[in-house]
Amino acid sequence: MTTYKSIAYSPLSEGGSRVLISELTASSSSTVSFTGGLDSAYKEYIFTFSRVSSSIDGGQLSINASIDAGSNYNVAKTTTFFAAQHNEADDDTDLSYNTSKDIAQGTGSTIISYGTGNAADEVVSGDLILYNPADTTFVKNFMVNANTKHQSDYSIQSLVAGYFNTTSAINAIQFSFDQGNMDTGTFKLYGVK
Repeated sequence: MTTYKSIAYSPLSEGGSRVLISELTASSSSTVSFTGGLDSAYKEYIFTFSRVSSSIDGGQLSINASIDAGSNYNVAKTTTFFAAQHNEADDDTDLSYNTSKDIAQGTGSTIISYGTGNAADEVVSGDLILYNPADTTFVKNFMVNANTKHQSDYSIQSLVAGYFNTTSAINAIQFSFDQGNMDTGTFKLYGVK
């Protein structure tokens, strides 16, 4: 049995120790972009996003990638989107595959959460793992595990996975809401040893 140190373990990670590369804070931001730190130093990178709040009801957190250091965020991707939800009243639950949130070779941003409310207790937090972004032979796989305090008082876990369909190195990742701004939130980039 493998034992993980609590600071190093992520449910989606292979379990190596994390090395903090950079940290960004949202403050009424339309986007948060990591334009440095993704290179061949690590084969696995983890982005964490914590307590990201929306300026409006219904903002869905999304990601996109760049192969030109953030000049364009338009890498083709194919994704899948599953969600488990449970409401505060304890009278509704669901586990489903959401076809409206997946992408088949699209270049637009990938939604990684359900609609976050804009009340003080309504935020989204989670992890994005990107595998081997500097590789120039294969596509780049990624996985997301996010939890949203939904605008309708649900806890919704989103499981998103897919691949950026490019053999070029990915060297920038951008987070944004599909509508409205990110009022608050902390974003960190780690390399995994």
